[in-house]
Amino acid sequence: MKNKRVFDTKVQYLKYKVLREVARRAWDDTLLESLLDIPKTIVPGKTPSMRCCVYKERAILAERVKLAMGIGKSEQSIIEVIDIACDECPAAGYEVTDSCRGCLAHRCEDVCPRGAISFGHDHRAHIDKSKCVECGRCSKVCPYSAIVNRKRPCQNACKVKAITINEEQTAAIDRDKCISCGACVYQCPFGAITDKSFILDVIDLIKKSRENGSRIYAVVAPSISSQFTYAKLGQVVSGLKQLGFHAVVEAALGADMVALEESKELAEKDFLTSSCCPAFVAYIKSAFPELEEHISHNPSPMAALAKYIKDTHENAKIVFIGPCTAKKAEIQRKEVRPYVDAVLTFEELQALFDSRDIELTSLEEDVLDNASYFGRIFARSGGLSDAVAEAVAEQGLVPEVNPSVCSGIEECRTALMKKKRGVLAENFIEGMACTGGCIGGAGCLTHEEKNKSQVDSYGREALEKTISEAVAILNLK
Repeated sequence: MKNKRVFDTKVQYLKYKVLREVARRAWDDTLLESLLDIPKTIVPGKTPSMRCCVYKERAILAERVKLAMGIGKSEQSIIEVIDIACDECPAAGYEVTDSCRGCLAHRCEDVCPRGAISFGHDHRAHIDKSKCVECGRCSKVCPYSAIVNRKRPCQNACKVKAITINEEQTAAIDRDKCISCGACVYQCPFGAITDKSFILDVIDLIKKSRENGSRIYAVVAPSISSQFTYAKLGQVVSGLKQLGFHAVVEAALGADMVALEESKELAEKDFLTSSCCPAFVAYIKSAFPELEEHISHNPSPMAALAKYIKDTHENAKIVFIGPCTAKKAEIQRKEVRPYVDAVLTFEELQALFDSRDIELTSLEEDVLDNASYFGRIFARSGGLSDAVAEAVAEQGLVPEVNPSVCSGIEECRTALMKKKRGVLAENFIEGMACTGGCIGGAGCLTHEEKNKSQVDSYGREALEKTISEAVAILNLK
């Protein structure tokens, strides 16, 4: 894959190159002996392309290599800050710009609850950072819009307020608040925040399968239909099998299974919050623990389908492939760990293909195991609610689904707050941490508006038109 336009940004492309080089060396068992050569391979010569000098670029790349190998500061953490790369953003917080006219009204000074604003000999406003609590009231009342919030991109991206700035002026992650959604990973312009990769685990599984006879199943998220747009989906399936996967199965089939069970649970409990998005589930547990009892007891589609495969196929190994960094955190949970062996993002899958020089466009098309239209549209916001409503109708259950469809954590927070206060009219909260749903996941190759229509179009290609028909394939009811 020589065309970096497959990705949205050059940050993604750089991340991909590191993953590709790590994977190449892992395949031929030369990774440890050539580890230190990777930064120089990516940044050759003496001319820097991104930073002040090639030496700093290579130092940062060395940290990226560690994370590509799954080595991080904490064994449990998924999202990590590369401290040496986080030094280009201006100081965060509210600042007075040159637009300040030193007016007589002094509304900013009057509204400040901490007395942080004063006026100097130049008659312009000044903010005492030691007193400022970042409430933003001054910015709202300034008639010239002269006070602006210089919040860093990572802080803007993190809607759960898990990112702060430490004494060294680098980003710091509050592990108790972080839900591993990866929004900061995608939004950081310098790639100073990234997700830990388990690409080496996948390579190890594939290599060992040749020796021990295990069969590796790729469970792919339905959002794959909006990715790898330069090739056909059937060619991606062929590419996965060429890598060494025994079979490629749609996670959408797991979505069909979950939709049937969640509809029954909703009928039993009268109110439910979805359990499909691990970042949303983590958010409820950390920010709204009093609502944890309302989380659906059903596993995610990934976990449900992985459990079915392992229960019915001897010596099976499961690799989930999708757009979600939070899935890497989900498989560390004790109830999921036995069923899913590793998680890859679409970014990492692209690197894996190219590490083996697999040209997808030259492959014959294979067939992806089928699921229903409703299982496939889980990939976009509103799809989960549509599927549960369909499952309720197919089974003749009551009550009908009255969903609160939440696209992004901010909408999730609003719905959860209403439920907490007893004013939520809806009986089902579909929570998706990423805006637009899974098609907006941090591990996507692209994040485009057309992704939604591509998912819907792919859903309409399903042979099974109802959820019950799709699940009948598994002889499950």
